[in-house]
Amino acid sequence: MITLKSFEPGGFDQFGLHESILRGIAALGFESPRPIQTETIPAGLERRDIMGLAQTGTGKTAAFALPLLDRLVRNRGFGPRILILAPTRELATQIAAEIHSLAKYTHLKMVTIYGGVSAFNQVRALRDHPEIVVGCPGRVLDLLQQKKLLLDKVETLVLDEADHMFDMGFLPDIRKIMSALPDHRQNLLFSATMPGEIRSLANKILKNPHVVELADAAPAATIDHALVMVAERRKRDLLEHFLQGKDCESAIVFTRTKHRARRLADQLVKAGHKAVGIQGNLSQSRRDQAMRGFRSRRFNVLVATDIVARGIDVSGVSHVINFDVPNTPEAYTHRIGRTGRAEMEGIACTFVTGQDHKWLRATERMIGSPIHRQEVSGFVADGNISSGPPQRGRQTPRQGTPRSEQAVGQQPISRSHPSNRRRRRRRTG
Repeated sequence: MITLKSFEPGGFDQFGLHESILRGIAALGFESPRPIQTETIPAGLERRDIMGLAQTGTGKTAAFALPLLDRLVRNRGFGPRILILAPTRELATQIAAEIHSLAKYTHLKMVTIYGGVSAFNQVRALRDHPEIVVGCPGRVLDLLQQKKLLLDKVETLVLDEADHMFDMGFLPDIRKIMSALPDHRQNLLFSATMPGEIRSLANKILKNPHVVELADAAPAATIDHALVMVAERRKRDLLEHFLQGKDCESAIVFTRTKHRARRLADQLVKAGHKAVGIQGNLSQSRRDQAMRGFRSRRFNVLVATDIVARGIDVSGVSHVINFDVPNTPEAYTHRIGRTGRAEMEGIACTFVTGQDHKWLRATERMIGSPIHRQEVSGFVADGNISSGPPQRGRQTPRQGTPRSEQAVGQQPISRSHPSNRRRRRRRTG
């Protein structure tokens, strides 16, 4: 039997959530709401439309899920009543897993819908009229057109990582899905950035929305991020240098292409690393196996394309290494945001060649400050880039010695230092 946790003043009990939901929150050990949750949960309980802008890893899932769960528990009925759309299978699965944990004591039903696997089990689960459907636009639209999924009872539409869905070309599918929804409904749109196209969509679907803008283009202050200039032919050796560092407990290595991710993962395995690759050409079962293995620490290096750059939450990732620079400046913040989560500290390093100057200028302009240039002994670039100040988000690293005075080849900020091991109060995310 779970005993309802006594929340501190200003905790989740301030929202008046149903006792079964508070039990789920307590069982997870969460105590205090994070800013995006504090700012959006009351409006969600009032059934207002919401536009929430916040960086990934800031607790957006619970921000929209808790008010919806409260409504479903207090007013039971056949579904689907809540439709949540996400851009990738991994993110849809993660959203569903977090909602399942929060709803542990509510007896609510949920189904996750995405492509890459047989639709048979998904269709069978829909026959039980689950209250919540979490899915990717492509498979949702497919089942909708086959009349396997009925959306006439949907009370709330949630678009999570809306900017990424637009980047992936899902906007036409989303519009078709919305045309099948009741006109009178609640709309929740959450995103890390708000390009003009998404803002235009928001203006069309949101009615008198409650707007919360906590997003910052700059990386989180818990991330110590830097650039290393390196010749293309030496990237593989430089990666080995970082992975062998004593403070590299687990790492996500980002590449630009699927082929490069697959080849690099194979090379790391042959070199003796517990590495696994994940990219869009893999079957869903193999992608799931890779993510489970990385989360359980069976693998401590995940080589990936941008398929895992958005919204994926894996605890304890000490390093993010951009083997190739991202395609866009915005993707830089999303990629390195896979470390330094839940107020823990993390290290991010980007390998920059002489061909990446345009990307670098655009990225520094976007985040509003220069990115620190780190030198590594034994690695000389084909070209040079001007030196920038140390960066931890927008703050100076907490080590006593400034980076500019560190010995050449020294690793940035040791995670073995006691101050970096200190865990702060756990919050929902």
